[in-house]
Amino acid sequence: MRKFVIILMDTGLFYASLLAMLRIRYDMEFAQQYQLHLIPFGIIAILWFIIFYIANLYDPQTFRNTIHFYSALFQAVAVSAVFSITFFYLIPALGITPKTNLFIFIIIFTGLEILGRWLFNGIVETRFRKRTIIVGTSDQSREVAEFIKRHPQLGYELKEVIDPGTIRTLDDIVRRHIDVIVIGPEAYQMPEIIDAFYHALARNITFYNLSTFYERLTGRVPLGAINQVWFLENISESSKRAYEFTKHIFDLVFGVVFALLSLIVYPFIACAIKLSSPGPLFYTQTRIGRLGAPFRIIKFRTMIPDAEAKTGAMWANENDNRITGVGRFLRRTRLDELPQLWNIIRGEMSLVGPRAERPEFHEMLKKEVPFYEERYLIKPGLSGWAQINFRYGSSVNDSAEKLQYDLYYIKNRSLVLDLGIVLKTIRIALAQSGK
Repeated sequence: MRKFVIILMDTGLFYASLLAMLRIRYDMEFAQQYQLHLIPFGIIAILWFIIFYIANLYDPQTFRNTIHFYSALFQAVAVSAVFSITFFYLIPALGITPKTNLFIFIIIFTGLEILGRWLFNGIVETRFRKRTIIVGTSDQSREVAEFIKRHPQLGYELKEVIDPGTIRTLDDIVRRHIDVIVIGPEAYQMPEIIDAFYHALARNITFYNLSTFYERLTGRVPLGAINQVWFLENISESSKRAYEFTKHIFDLVFGVVFALLSLIVYPFIACAIKLSSPGPLFYTQTRIGRLGAPFRIIKFRTMIPDAEAKTGAMWANENDNRITGVGRFLRRTRLDELPQLWNIIRGEMSLVGPRAERPEFHEMLKKEVPFYEERYLIKPGLSGWAQINFRYGSSVNDSAEKLQYDLYYIKNRSLVLDLGIVLKTIRIALAQSGK
């Protein structure tokens, strides 16, 4: 809801800025100039909002009045301005090349946007927060409690974490005029508590089970709060058939287009790799695909030759001395993964999905991490929900946390979510923050 309100507010501020600019510049010709500017500025409005989305300005977790938020806002405006200037001067058929107009518009919009966001962020963080208690003391309950405390902008105010064994009556819970009650798995084992909650439905309290609330806040699925029943209730492949068919078509079409376009940069990458270290240009490796089927992945080589000849399979880490200087740049910009577009064309991968894991790690992780094999219900992806939200995994704990993101994606996957992941992958590549 907050995301929708922000988009609506930005749209209103965008067109208010346009109207203000036209009134300043063309008082007597306002109506004529409005007709002339409406469609071109409507096109760049879409462009601006896409850039704002890529910059995470519509992510509720960023709705705070901090230097980091406003730095991201200024950067997004600057990038949007550059694209707007390019747009107007590359398409003269639009009939306008608004040098002064665009400058005035950007100044007005930036001022209104800062004011609007400052007011909105302040209201969300300090007012209208839902008073919340968590009934349960598991690790996941405590993790949710800490998450709420760290992110007041999400609209929840934690009042208490209650051990269900200490609850005597419903009044013990609602004495503080509670708005939201989050119920942990252990509370469901106590029929008297569930019965009390059932009779409290008329008190205008919103109830969530822990896994649903955790997922809603974090974009992850808590491994400790789910079981096999959760998969039966939430992971139904039959309901995704139309989506999977459409996604397959998109993978094939965009895989071919992007693969052909990427050939332009192949010579430059090849020269950089060859000049930086001896060895082959490409690197192939066995990975686990959909339903556990192995396939050969292809990437640009980013490590020294025979990097694992003495050590065997190892996770890469932040300061891995096996990675070459050029290889580090290729990884941060995700350029090393361009050859995987051919895996997509062959149907072994998708543009979006869980990361394809190596067999050596797969065998270990499926023993150490509950429900790990369920990530193979769909094809692995060139990018994915876990890849854009979590650093490169280099341990069992990292893999368990990435699995939480993978399960969230498998449950909620859609073309809209896929598009958002692709857009944010572009931001990661341009910011060179990949691993």
